[in-house]
Formats: sequence, C-alpha cells, structure tokens
Amino acid sequence: METKKVPSTLSKHGITIQDDYAWLENTTEKEVADWVTLQNNISEEKLSELVRNYNFSFKIKDYDYLSTNGLPTKKGKYFYNTYRVEKNKPSVLYYRESLNDLGKPLVDPFDVYKDANVVLSGYFPSKNTKYLAFKISPNGSDRQEIKFKDFANKKYLDDVLTDVKFSNVAWNGDRGILYKKNSNKEFFEKDSTYQLYYHKIGDIQSKDQLVFDTSKSKANFIFFTKQNKLFVIETSEDETTKNYYYTTIENEQFQFNNFIKDDKTNLNLLNIINDKCYFSDEKYPWGNISYFDINNRTENTVLIPQVYSHLLIGTTFLENYIICKYNNMGKYYMSVYDYTGKFIRKFEAPHNMDFQIRFYDEKTNELFVTFYSYTISSLNYKLNITTGANDIYFNDFIQPKPTLFPFNYFETKIITYKSRDNKDIPIVIIHKKGIELNGNNPTLLRAYGGFGSVSSPNYDTGLLHFLEKGGVYAFAQVRGGGEKGKNWHKEGKGLKKINSINDFVDAAEFLIREKYTNPNKLAINGGSHGGLVVGAAMTQRPDLFKVVISEMGRLDMATLDKYTSGIHHFDEYGNPNNKEEFQSLISYSPYHTIKEDVNYPTCLIITSENDDRVPPFQSYKFAARLQNRTAQKNPIYLKVNKTAGHSGNISSYEKRVKQQSEFYSFIWEYLNN
Repeated sequence: METKKVPSTLSKHGITIQDDYAWLENTTEKEVADWVTLQNNISEEKLSELVRNYNFSFKIKDYDYLSTNGLPTKKGKYFYNTYRVEKNKPSVLYYRESLNDLGKPLVDPFDVYKDANVVLSGYFPSKNTKYLAFKISPNGSDRQEIKFKDFANKKYLDDVLTDVKFSNVAWNGDRGILYKKNSNKEFFEKDSTYQLYYHKIGDIQSKDQLVFDTSKSKANFIFFTKQNKLFVIETSEDETTKNYYYTTIENEQFQFNNFIKDDKTNLNLLNIINDKCYFSDEKYPWGNISYFDINNRTENTVLIPQVYSHLLIGTTFLENYIICKYNNMGKYYMSVYDYTGKFIRKFEAPHNMDFQIRFYDEKTNELFVTFYSYTISSLNYKLNITTGANDIYFNDFIQPKPTLFPFNYFETKIITYKSRDNKDIPIVIIHKKGIELNGNNPTLLRAYGGFGSVSSPNYDTGLLHFLEKGGVYAFAQVRGGGEKGKNWHKEGKGLKKINSINDFVDAAEFLIREKYTNPNKLAINGGSHGGLVVGAAMTQRPDLFKVVISEMGRLDMATLDKYTSGIHHFDEYGNPNNKEEFQSLISYSPYHTIKEDVNYPTCLIITSENDDRVPPFQSYKFAARLQNRTAQKNPIYLKVNKTAGHSGNISSYEKRVKQQSEFYSFIWEYLNN
C-alpha cells in the first residue's frame, strides 16, 4: 500500500532528520483515520485467511478448557477471582468468604458500563472490607476511572473518579482513598500525572483534596499507606535523586515529613513495618534485605545478605516471617526467614516452575502457592512453614485434572550464549523432547530487555500448540533486563542501550549456529520495549530473520520527549535534549535506520489506537516507511486494535483467542511456506 509523503524535518543539536510521515501523528485527522482503516482492512483480510487455514484457534480454546486454574487472591477478609462468564464480555470479579465457598459475583464491568470493551484493571477492598474500590479502563488506555461497591448492600456507589493514571489505590481505613490524577487535555500529549488527591466516600470528585503536587518540578512519584501513614516517594525529573515523605492520615490534614532528603543511592524500598524501613540497595546488585529506622537514615543493618548469582525477585512480609523468592539460572525457590534474619527453611519449585504466593493461613502456618511454567498450567500447593510439608491442594472448585502433556513432553533448558563482547547471556529454549535439531525448525525468538524487568514464564496455550507442531521457542534475557541483577540493567540502558539490541542479534546467530533453526525459519517478536529491540534488530540485520512481529513498539526514538510517557524514560533511553544522548537514540531508532535499498523480512506491526503509553503512530510511521520503498518485496502488515490500549485486545475471551490465533497462524504460515 502506498502512503503519501509530506516532507518535514526535525532539527536538534545541529542534526537534521527528514521525516516524510510525521503527518501520521495527527490521529484526529480524517485522512489519518482513513489510512488506518485501509491498512487494517488489508491486514484483517490476511489474518482471517490464515486463522481459517490453521487450527490454532480451535486448539487454544481446547487447551484453555483442559488447563487448570490458580488459587484465588486473598485481600483482607475475602478471596477474589475473576471469571470469564460470557466469552464476548469482560471478566467478572467474584469473591468468596472461605476457600471452599461458592463464589459470588461482585463487579461485572459490563453491567456498570454496558460496553464489551471495558477492562477491570484493579480492585482494592477498604481496611475492614466495607467498600471495594475498583479501577476500570473504559477504552484500553492508561487513563482510567475508579468506582466503588458497598459490600453490605452489594450496591455500586454514586462516586466516580475520572482521569486516574499510573495510580494504585490506597485506603484511609474505610473513609476514603488516595489516587493520582492526570491533567492532560490532548490524548497523546506529554504525560502530566503530577497530582495526588484524597477522595472521601460520598463526595463528588470536584471536592477531592489535593495532597501532593509535583506539577512545577515535573517529578514522578509513587505512594502507599501503611499503619495509618501515607508514604510518598518522589523521583526528580532527571531521575537522579529521591525524596521520601510520610504523613499521618487519620486526621486528613496531610502534613508531610521529608524523612529522607535528596537520596542518590537509588534504594528499593520493600516495606515499612513499625517505623522500620526494609530495603535493598545497589551495593548488593543480586538483591538483599537491609533496614533502617525511619527517624535515623544513617544507620543501616543488613538483615538478609545477597546470595551471589541468585536473584532476589520478590519478598513477602508476613507477621512473623519474611519470604524471599529467588531465581538461579531458571530454578525458582523460596527461603523463609524470621525478623532476626534467621533462616527457617527452603521450598524448591517442582519442574523448574515459577510461582506466586497467593496467601498465608496463620492458623495452620501454611502458605498457599500456585506454580506454573511455559508449558504447565497452574499447580496449587500448601506449604507448611513449621514442618516443611508440601501438599498439592484441591477443593470443590479447584479439582484434579490430568495434565495436558506429560511433564517431560517438552524440554526446557536455560543455557548461556556469548555476546559479541564476550558476556554470558542467558537464554530459555523450549521444544518437544527428542526433536531433531537439524537447523530447520520453525523458531520464535523473543526478548524484552528494558527497565531492569525480570522475565518470567507465561503459560500460553497458543505457544503449546506451536511447540507441539514442532516449533522451537527461545527467550533471550538480554542486557537492559534485570535477570542477572541491577548491573545487568545498567549495562543495557542509556548510552549502553545498543547492548540490548546487539545481544538479541547475537541470540539469533547462536540459534542458527547451534542448528536450532536458520534465517528462513526464524521469527522474532517483542512488545513495548521489546518492540524496539526486534525493530532495531531487524533494521540492523535483516538477513537473519524471516518474520518480525512488533507489538506496541517504541520505534521512533527521536520524539521520545514529545509524547505521552516518554519524558519519564530518559534514564532508560537517554534524553533527546542532550546531544550525545540524542545521537545515541537515533543511531538505533528502528524508524530512522530503515534503508531504501533493503528488502526487509515479512512484518506484522501491531498497535492499538488508544495506546497512550507508546503512541500508535510510531507503528504507523514505521509501517509506512517500510512499505513505501521499491526494494520492499516481502509484505508489511499493520494491524491497529480498536478500542484497546497498550495491552492489546484483552477485554473479552473471544478477543484474546482471536489475537493469539492470528499471531501464531501468521508465524506458522511464513515460517513454513
């Protein structure tokens, strides 16, 4: 499809960049909307044909039905689950008073909004479970609404809070909540979520009290309540210093005490209990737990030291125990300590599975835990901290089911490959046991590699069918992620961001060299930051890949400071207003590194019209520039999800299945034909 060129330029630091597709940034213009519709019609037609050709859709539904479910989440008095009651409507939130009760519906988003596109994005019971606050995304965007339900009479309250963004919900007893409010006027303009408000139950939003405001300093902040105190952690605009505040909240006066000033150590605050601040810090990059008194920052005590090469990826603070979740080269386990730092016991995950601690029963001293992996659905266990006993857990609603495949049907290995600068990069590789590695296997390679994010297994029934059909799956834990501790992140951010991309290219070369696959059988995929990684890898080494799927990708690095949340990510990518950092950004920016004379691999570029985290027009421009060159012979498809945001089409089960089956059908078609 041909797209008109409207010559325009961007000039910065004496560097001028030609941009013929900047006009696609004007998403409110009819011409842009018509262009998107035309692109969508072409991609929808192709994707529908491929879904008809392959049985992914049928298998995904079949495997979903046969998979097991995890335990509910316990918050306050009750246990909560979401269920997809109708396949073409949003999930409904249920609650139960005890584990073996029949669940009762509590929040049905469709009932509230009469719209099948809304998504329930969070729920927060008040201190004594008198009310439930719940967050709804009406159109998929990060700009959300908060509503309330009364537990006693099961009625929705009239209170509604709009323009809520990047916010949790913190209760002041049962009296009211704190939330962050956004003041953007234009949908994709630079983010302006700088205000913390207090809402009293029963008031209208215009009466809400402004309690913290960083509009002038443009500082980012997070907040939470603990033991009748409100804590706010403020990060300076340039992300170099943090200020820590607290105030008592019962009197609703909000007089803040700045208990840590201009902190440059970048400590990670884990919890605050009885005025003790528990944290991990950069001195121990694999993760430790130390503490200091809220009134005396200078004296730190190391409570649980770091374990070198064992990554601390989660902490759970119970009344008498601290539970540390670790990963060591793909092996997950938890260690239980008391508050003196004394080791109590260790529980190892079966079959190298990941896990989530769901809740703790004080009476029996048992942890209820759900284990899962890429290829095994939920296994629920009770772990007894006193005796060390571990028993699989079933009840009337969580009943035994045979596993879809024997535990050893698929082989999962975590090994390392050498990067071009001789670093050991971990990579997860999964395939059917006994498969012949002859260099001819259809292979899907993924990565994320940003923000110190630690990747974890995601049970995916579409992937199961791909593997069952003889596919190989690989996830490269490239620098920029946090899989090898805090230093792993530092080695792939800012001016070192190119390492994330180079590591990914090196992963592809490793898979080809080791005879897992070849360039005609290799598909790559990433979302958000991962979309940047695969887009940049493709423009750097188009000869290595057959298929590229970028989802909600950050593909135009030159305009990082111009739209939505980019201004909060200078620490991760670099600041375009600094010459050296701007040069670095455009040196790997996928949109800016497209060459006129290259036939790039077949692409499916996926975005959502309401993605106000990574604007969709980054994908529009990338697709247009790839398509509009005479050298491009392989097809370039752009798919734009309607009434959806950064997470894609997830509002109903039918949409999720459609999204998955399109993805795997597309890969299967182009890797096998």
